Amino acid sequence: MTPRTVIDVSRLPTYTFGHRSPVWWGAVAYMLIEGMAFAIAVACYFYLRQQAAQWPLGVQPPGLLWGTLNTIVLLVSIWPNQWAKSAAMREDRRSVRIAMVLCLVAAVAFLSLRIFEFRSLNCSWDSNAYGSLVWLILGLHTVHLLTEAVDTAVLTALVFADPVAGRSYSDVNDSAVYWYFVVLAWLPLYFIIYWAPRIH
Repeated sequence: MTPRTVIDVSRLPTYTFGHRSPVWWGAVAYMLIEGMAFAIAVACYFYLRQQAAQWPLGVQPPGLLWGTLNTIVLLVSIWPNQWAKSAAMREDRRSVRIAMVLCLVAAVAFLSLRIFEFRSLNCSWDSNAYGSLVWLILGLHTVHLLTEAVDTAVLTALVFADPVAGRSYSDVNDSAVYWYFVVLAWLPLYFIIYWAPRIH
């Protein structure tokens, strides 16, 4: 009888980054589903616009100030987000901690400005079909931001724990990928909500 070969796997990592992680694939699937929800809402918006004699229906277009400020905040947030992602891949605890705090500040700033955005829409959710669609689109994006802000807060607390679990670095990386989705989804939505009503 030949002796059995024993392979020591105790030193293999219990976590991984990117497409090798099941959590990453789950996040990608979730982004595809949510992207489809945005696409349906936008299709409804343009269908209704095509049918309407006046656009927006009975109101002035939304004010530009708060939406534009929020877009700037969101674009600036890409920098600490990328820093957090890169530092997490290197497992650089100090850089991850600083970057995650900056990401959390950006998320809170964006959500705070979003309150003023809703107030500057010049319509309420029950005004008419236009108001319902604009509030739906902005509301969907706000829910994404809120869940990402909570996720960022939890991850920030985890990376300040001592010692930092290796899995937390992988989670920071996955969260950063989702933040890119939130930013990229907002750019066309910003145009649709704020500029499309001004184009005749």
